[in-house]
Amino acid sequence: MEVDLSYLEKSIRFIKGVGPGRFASLQRLGIESVWDMLWHVPRHYFDWAAAKGLDQIRVGQVNTVKGIVKSISLTKSARGTVVVKAWLEDGNAGIVAVWFNQRYIKQVLHPGIPILVTGKVNMIRGNPELWVSQYETLNSGSPAYRVGIVPFYPSTEGLNQRVLRSIAYQVVQEYAEKYPDIIDPVARKRIGLIDIESAIRNLHFPKNVLDVEPARRRLAFEELLLWQWNVRQLKNRARGELKGRGVAHLGGDELVEQVISALPFQLTKAQRRVLAEIRDDLTRPDPMNRLLQGDVGSGKTVVAALAAAKMAGDGYQIAFMAPTEILAVQHYNSLLRLVSRVPIRVALLTGKTPYSEKRKIVEMAKRHELDILVGTHALITDTVEFARLGLVVIDEQQRFGVKQRASLVGKGKGYPDTLVMSATPIPRTLALALCGDMDVSIIDEIPPGRKRVRTFFITEAAKSKLYQFIRRQVNKGRQVYIVCPLVEESEKQDLLAATSLQQELANCVFPELRVGLLHGRMKSPEKEAVAERFRQGLIDILVTTSVIEVGIDVANATVMVVEHAERFGLAQLHQLRGRVGRGGDQSYCILVGDPKTEEARTRLKLMETTNDGFEIARADLEMRGPGDFWGVRQHGLPQFRVADLGRDTHLLETVHREIAAGLTIDEELAKALSRLHRMENKVNYNQ
Repeated sequence: MEVDLSYLEKSIRFIKGVGPGRFASLQRLGIESVWDMLWHVPRHYFDWAAAKGLDQIRVGQVNTVKGIVKSISLTKSARGTVVVKAWLEDGNAGIVAVWFNQRYIKQVLHPGIPILVTGKVNMIRGNPELWVSQYETLNSGSPAYRVGIVPFYPSTEGLNQRVLRSIAYQVVQEYAEKYPDIIDPVARKRIGLIDIESAIRNLHFPKNVLDVEPARRRLAFEELLLWQWNVRQLKNRARGELKGRGVAHLGGDELVEQVISALPFQLTKAQRRVLAEIRDDLTRPDPMNRLLQGDVGSGKTVVAALAAAKMAGDGYQIAFMAPTEILAVQHYNSLLRLVSRVPIRVALLTGKTPYSEKRKIVEMAKRHELDILVGTHALITDTVEFARLGLVVIDEQQRFGVKQRASLVGKGKGYPDTLVMSATPIPRTLALALCGDMDVSIIDEIPPGRKRVRTFFITEAAKSKLYQFIRRQVNKGRQVYIVCPLVEESEKQDLLAATSLQQELANCVFPELRVGLLHGRMKSPEKEAVAERFRQGLIDILVTTSVIEVGIDVANATVMVVEHAERFGLAQLHQLRGRVGRGGDQSYCILVGDPKTEEARTRLKLMETTNDGFEIARADLEMRGPGDFWGVRQHGLPQFRVADLGRDTHLLETVHREIAAGLTIDEELAKALSRLHRMENKVNYNQ
């Protein structure tokens, strides 16, 4: 039976005090219904009962104080600035509160009104003045006066805090007790959650500041629970639609073992575990749809090659798609090395493949004269066909759209197995949460023998020593990357540009060395030519942009220098660092910059102290929040009203654990609440 929540969908314009003008302003905040108002979370709170006395104010700091308005005046400066000043007293001391260009304050405040104000205290002509940023009148009719805590909401033009607070108070008073609780009392007690009515009341009008976090946690849990319930529905639906429509690949294991025995190294425990998960998928009649995630240098390509060997040994073909020609060439060369001692035929197809060779490769794929076809977007062109496509491997999958991936999968005559890979570390719980219709395998171990890349942060003042260090490394036969944020000089940004830096280094700093240039504005053949020269050791120092974040694997490169490192995100810095340390020699990452904020300094310090990509990802998410975490659109991170994927990872783990343990929820209520939460916009991860 469908659950009726129409009372929560009631238009907010029918609430007392909301006219057409205010309704339009509320709509700009995303508040159209009663439900929207209940989930409009205050930014912060002021506890007026705990406000400082006027004799305790500190000059130069932001203070929150309470006082009685004794007098008020309005003046206009010579420059036209409207200045409203109110003299406040509290029985012990007094101070002038100042508002700029807010003429209406003179009509709102009158002598005798108790008021809460916050703002910075400045000394003006030897006297302290509090320049007001927020204020609240504490008359007996205000919700703040009744509950003691003043909530401050995200607002917009045409809606002051008192109006918003009044609307919220009416809605909470009437609808909080009617809000359905999707979590039963036994489960709430086990998890440590308060009931939904208390959560709503305490989020908006807490009687004590200590009541806020339990309220926030309860509402955040509901959002994450509904999100993951919908994720599970998506996964079950996807599995149901494809159940039994794939191929159970029972052969090919002998070829896999031949490839493993020919490897010049031992697989790590993590690689063996993930390989077992993939092989188990491939033996089932349901099409595999798995994400393989691993830090830079963890050996994802080896695992993908072994999966491909099983498919080739069972008589099927493999399509291996990468987002750039540089990365496609790298995978092609790696696969050639890995399967060189077994009868697996590998070819490469990119946009720069000559037409005659391309036609030959296409015919070979069509006649099953190829086992593995590696390529870029060229693989999804209409001319490319496979005789018996069994496995699709997509690297850096987040760089492809849904239709592009679907086009490649559609090259098979049935439903091929799909393995997508990503070197972008995402905390495990978040990876599981994001991949709605996919299973997740994570290689969380680096092959033994690889030396930890030593990372240092330096300022511009140490540049001369850095250049001496680079020269010593090159004289030892090593190679160097130097990464810049921009390609060309910008008048608006004081950043080094790759083009000008390359000229400066080649002509003035290292005239005896070979200094190359690689950036994203080059045409593909030109980029690949430079990358190939660097691979062959014909370039000593490669000045580049973040275009080399993925795709160039040169074991002889031992130094990565990142200019203006504070301008890069943690994840991007970690990816850049992953370009070195791929051989047996000690490698170094030098971060050059001038961080202006404490957060920027913290990021660079973290890079110095850890090489663990997953630890870096967790810190990045916590510091920057989901909005800036490598790009919301790119990675599918949903936006919530209360939950914060940066601070609530432990809560998300609890949600996972409870769902796995069989947490009982009313499915019809979950559907109804999901519609209100617009969960359909939060479970579409593949865009």
